[in-house]
Amino acid sequence: MATLPVLISLSSFGAAEVGRHGQLWCAQLARAAGADSVEVRGELLRDPAAELPTLAGHASVYSSPEGLWAEGGWLDNAALQRGIAAATTLGAKRLKMAIGDFRASSHGSLWGLKVALSETRIELLIENDQTVGAGTLPALQTFFDVADRAGLNLGMTFDMGNWHWVGECPLEAAKALGHRVRYVHCKGVQRLPAKWVAVPLTESAAPWRAVLRALPADVPHAIEYPLIGDDLLAVTRQQIDIIRAVRA
Repeated sequence: MATLPVLISLSSFGAAEVGRHGQLWCAQLARAAGADSVEVRGELLRDPAAELPTLAGHASVYSSPEGLWAEGGWLDNAALQRGIAAATTLGAKRLKMAIGDFRASSHGSLWGLKVALSETRIELLIENDQTVGAGTLPALQTFFDVADRAGLNLGMTFDMGNWHWVGECPLEAAKALGHRVRYVHCKGVQRLPAKWVAVPLTESAAPWRAVLRALPADVPHAIEYPLIGDDLLAVTRQQIDIIRAVRA
């Protein structure tokens, strides 16, 4: 049986650590710890034009911090093209974006998305983010239904933790959207008095094992929770081993 591809979302090392060392250093550490690849984070790039070429060959996913539809409901083709260009420079096969402000008036613009995607080999994956408009089950089901009717075959990045930020059940979402999932963001959660925080799966207050069982076991899984410790290489290696073990 093939080994599960495990990635590290480079935000897992924390903005301070990434700022200190850069995403290339973090990517090299992730690979040394046994990760199959990494997810480069657009919001953590200080100088994309200089940094992206140095990361070429290290990443299989580019995460864009921009939404596909801008405020007001119009397709932000410029944001999409920036994401595609970044993924292309990286040699990444996948671009991860949230839908943004997709609304009823946006339905007609799906043809524009279809045209743009027909002109690239980059695969767009839609992620559930931490907003009501782009991260709840009703919002995503509506979007995917409309996209299906427009002839778009879009896969999903399923972030296990983000559902908690919008007050929804990740298990219910996994059962409803599991057939669309092509990439899993592994994220445990704990509730602090004022907010949710991301934690390793084994420290999670959520039923993460049940959620994983409801998701495809043969798609890449990425760690997207804090990787912290004096021996960062050992910590990262241990967490990769945990993901592989629970999905074996």
